Amino acid sequence: MTAPDTSGQLAEQLLRLTRRLHRAQKRYLDPVGITPAQSRLLRTVAHYEAPPRMADLAEHLEVVPRAVTTLVDALETNGAVRRVPDPSNRRVIRIELTDQGRSTLRALRDARRAAVEDVLAPLDDDQREVLGDLLAELLTGPGRTTP
Repeated sequence: MTAPDTSGQLAEQLLRLTRRLHRAQKRYLDPVGITPAQSRLLRTVAHYEAPPRMADLAEHLEVVPRAVTTLVDALETNGAVRRVPDPSNRRVIRIELTDQGRSTLRALRDARRAAVEDVLAPLDDDQREVLGDLLAELLTGPGRTTP
């Protein structure tokens, strides 16, 4: 008799939970008119004190620069961000949040909270705290290879 593959089971559970959270987020983000990837980029831009460069965004999001360009194009089309020249290097373009983008961010925060609440509804406050601690350990603990 073989021992159960607990690592494989945990990996499958994490993948299923991730897919469930993505579906919930998409359901709540659809009325806002933004995709989960656009949402992530918009939140990332908002966390910078000064407008970031496209390369900064690609590095932070751990994607290729072309993916950032596509996301910025879509967000610029709906008025959430704008490209602005770097004041010290005219060859560099920075991405700036607009008033519409800030408004969209507020709607996104509400939508994300509702989606997460759907997924975490079965857990009480103590269980949520334990889950948060475990996830933080997985994200920052030994063996983490991404910056």
